[in-house]
Amino acid sequence: MDFPLLSLIVWSPLGAAIIVSLLPSQPLSVPRLAAFGLGLIPFLLSLVMLAGFDTSVGALQLTETVPWMPSLGVYYSIGVDGFSLWLILLTTFLTPVVILAAWTDIQHRVKEFMFFMLLLESGMLGALVATDLFLFFMYWELMLFPMVFVIGIWGGPRRRYAAIKFVVYTMAGSALMMIAMLYLVLVHAKTGQLSFDIVTLYDTKLSYAEETLLFWAFAIAFMIKVPMVPFHTWLPDAHTEAPTGGSVDLAGILLKMGAYGFLRFALPMFPAAAQDAFPIILALSVVGIIYGAMVAFPQPDMKRLVAYSSVSHLGFVMLGIYAFNRVGLTGGVLQMVNHGLSTGGLFILIGFIYDRKHTRQISEYGGLWKVVPIFSALFLVVTLSSIGLPGLNGFVGEFLILLGAFRAHGWAAAIATIGVVLGAAYMLTMYKHVVFGPVTKEENNALTDLTPREIAAIVPVIVMIVWMGVYPKPFIDRIEPTVTVLLQRLERAGANRHLGDASRGLASRDGGSEAERLAVVAHDGVAP
Repeated sequence: MDFPLLSLIVWSPLGAAIIVSLLPSQPLSVPRLAAFGLGLIPFLLSLVMLAGFDTSVGALQLTETVPWMPSLGVYYSIGVDGFSLWLILLTTFLTPVVILAAWTDIQHRVKEFMFFMLLLESGMLGALVATDLFLFFMYWELMLFPMVFVIGIWGGPRRRYAAIKFVVYTMAGSALMMIAMLYLVLVHAKTGQLSFDIVTLYDTKLSYAEETLLFWAFAIAFMIKVPMVPFHTWLPDAHTEAPTGGSVDLAGILLKMGAYGFLRFALPMFPAAAQDAFPIILALSVVGIIYGAMVAFPQPDMKRLVAYSSVSHLGFVMLGIYAFNRVGLTGGVLQMVNHGLSTGGLFILIGFIYDRKHTRQISEYGGLWKVVPIFSALFLVVTLSSIGLPGLNGFVGEFLILLGAFRAHGWAAAIATIGVVLGAAYMLTMYKHVVFGPVTKEENNALTDLTPREIAAIVPVIVMIVWMGVYPKPFIDRIEPTVTVLLQRLERAGANRHLGDASRGLASRDGGSEAERLAVVAHDGVAP
């Protein structure tokens, strides 16, 4: 399109960050109001993007390409499809919510905090729209440093340790990805074309050994970001020490970049290696689901419990992606958005109650339903969303993931279903102790309920949780065409051997013919 809509979405938070940095630090309301008002602009622009998105097209849309370093094959090239559309909207939606929620949480260096939050938003949006590998890597790194400052300056007592651990893990993955990226570009340059364009690089001719090594270099970088077991240990520390705003952005958006990387790069660029890695990725996904749930159960700290729950929930996302069928992949993409809303909402509400009592220890609470009924009711909705109650957003994503996983590899889906039960157990146990448990401290009776500002911050999240649970069709309709394109690419590359096996087994069990087997494959979005 002629109008640079995506560029405005990406660059407007950066412009807002610069404006906020030039404002006076006092009174504190000045940077707060400016950040909130300017933070609404990217969200409004993303709604325009949504209105102009063609639901029948699975390829990149609203593309923009401008020469940047053409002699090196680097272009400012951006676009949006069904994989990135809802993550962009989630990013622009959560940022003003986070700013409003952190209004009183951050009391020192408020201007600097708002600057880093807006800069972080710009980096995340850039990574989601970049269709040039060099541009993507630049934004991938840009996301890292604002979050490090947010954790390191405004975090808890062990904030420096958590920030350093976050940097070390992320930079290790980035180093692997950079080496693989440069090797891929140089191999493609043997055709006479030096290019970082990801669509062009999809067709690079690689030996099987090259493809396998490159896939794992990209995959490990993305597994760290997801995070998948055993690369997850940075996450609980980062979540526990980060301020509320940092935890919401970390859980709501940053963790999704790893799964998005698989969809955008690892699978379409290296389809044969990606498919052959399926037993390993599948096993790690199932292990993460069960491990995250079991470790979350005994956690005494609410934020740490929710952090380990993210390991479990992101395991479901990867299980859906590696189902390699339309239902599972659609559920995986949808669950990324669902997790951002439900876990983001949990961190916001935990932050609200922490501001009042200055502790996140579950044992310090109890009897809140009578004292703070509005908080308790909203906390219940978000908790039920996190465990996948029918009628709320978490149910739709998990159901599609498990349905797709049962079609592809039933044993893994059966084990993963245990994670659903464990998730309900630890989340409801936490809620019972915090809200309905005995009053362990007399000062609990003096707690005040949510203020109008706090209600205004969390209610939009609640609305989206209910909307996506009751009527997910508009979301699914915009994801499925891009899922179909990816599956067709895997089919053309001959990399869907396990999908074919699963389809043959399904048809055989049902007494189906070869024609019926092909119909099953076609129904999953793959041209037979």
